[in-house]
Amino acid sequence: MLISNAYAQAADAGQAVAGGGLTSFLPFIVMIGVLYFLMIRPQMKRAKEHKSMVEALAKGDEVITGGGIAGKVTEVGDNFVQVEIAANTVVALQKQAISAVLPKGTLKAL
Repeated sequence: MLISNAYAQAADAGQAVAGGGLTSFLPFIVMIGVLYFLMIRPQMKRAKEHKSMVEALAKGDEVITGGGIAGKVTEVGDNFVQVEIAANTVVALQKQAISAVLPKGTLKAL
């Protein structure tokens, strides 16, 4: 035969045990760290900011709901707020449905 067969060499027993320890889990640990800093931490920060914004709602604030309706807060309760979206049109919304508080005078500009 013109081409000889190639056989793999036997692995040394000491190298196989030493390479299987922490180094095999290192990519998994790094991946969890990256996911935490890119996904979990920013989401927790946004949730914390939204919660503080909802707790700070007061009568007279101009807000936008999650559905895009803009209005003025007329009454604040424990779980619900009354929002005037037009003259003599008041709707009751859950506090969590408020997505943003607008600067004063924004509704007049619309």
